[in-house]
Amino acid sequence: MNVYFISEQKFSQFLSRMIKSEHVVGPTAKQNKFVFNKLETVDELRLDYDVTLLPPKKEIFPVNQALVRFDDNKYEGCVDPQKKILFGVHFYDAKAIDQLDTVFAHRNKDINYLANRNAITLVISNIQNVAPRAAWGTVGKEVQPKGHDAWITKLANGYVFEIFTDKGDALMKFGSFEFASEIQIAEAGKLNEEIKEQCPESLEHSSEKIAEKVRKYFNKFEFWEAQAGKCFSCGTCNIVCPTCYCFDVQDKWNLDQKSGVRFRVWDACLTEDFSKISLGGGAEKNFRTTRGERFRHRIMRKTSYLNSVLGGPACVGCGRCSTQCTADIADPVRIVNKIMED
Repeated sequence: MNVYFISEQKFSQFLSRMIKSEHVVGPTAKQNKFVFNKLETVDELRLDYDVTLLPPKKEIFPVNQALVRFDDNKYEGCVDPQKKILFGVHFYDAKAIDQLDTVFAHRNKDINYLANRNAITLVISNIQNVAPRAAWGTVGKEVQPKGHDAWITKLANGYVFEIFTDKGDALMKFGSFEFASEIQIAEAGKLNEEIKEQCPESLEHSSEKIAEKVRKYFNKFEFWEAQAGKCFSCGTCNIVCPTCYCFDVQDKWNLDQKSGVRFRVWDACLTEDFSKISLGGGAEKNFRTTRGERFRHRIMRKTSYLNSVLGGPACVGCGRCSTQCTADIADPVRIVNKIMED
């Protein structure tokens, strides 16, 4: 790893050159919220954002992605990775992308996701403002991001730029960098650690203890029904989650009834239809009929089911689900703390 420094003025020049030369996606303002969009100018970039409405995974795992185009007996795959620089990602969202990298490469590899992922250069930026329901300071704190190519940290008079891969090193050509001093490196490290203490929500127990205790609650049906009592089964908590990866595959036929496209769209396990299966002959079965069962599945998945594969919980504490839930019941931190305090 090499560590560099770039001044505030030269940083703007660095961004401008990069935007003119490459497809750069970064956090931008949308009214009083933030979203990841393609950058057209330097002024659009908002590294002072707290959290974006949708996670940056949408740039790798699109909301709607074509898989196969067909015409009569002919078909062709639609894998068409676009080279992008995903700039200004917070470390918790980078951890979420690490998780997707793991699950989409586990057992049967998902070539659509992996092709897009390999085309991405991922640059983390330090967190300057904390979202009102953030918990990333303590959620899965034993797991550190690992799949990023560079990490940029804003100091008072410029930025420390840490390079981890050849992709990150390739960005150096757009700017005028100098080697960072030990003082600058130490200051950047201190800022990235101290910000974790500003999260308004926190977990007091290790991920291992939480996973064990939550599993023991599996058969406490009254508890889960009570937690889900106000749930609309809308699936918003799933859609805004950076670690959810479920999708539905559908065929769209053209009017000629011979050609069309097979595509996949994000799906949500909190919706009633998610767990419906066909039994043939027009019959169907729903293996999670109640809101409590669906609510339990989500929390179990976030805290326990995938820990052995991911090395930690399938939640990164971004707070999106907590903020976007209309009924204000989706917050996994509050639910876990209730269980741990019992």
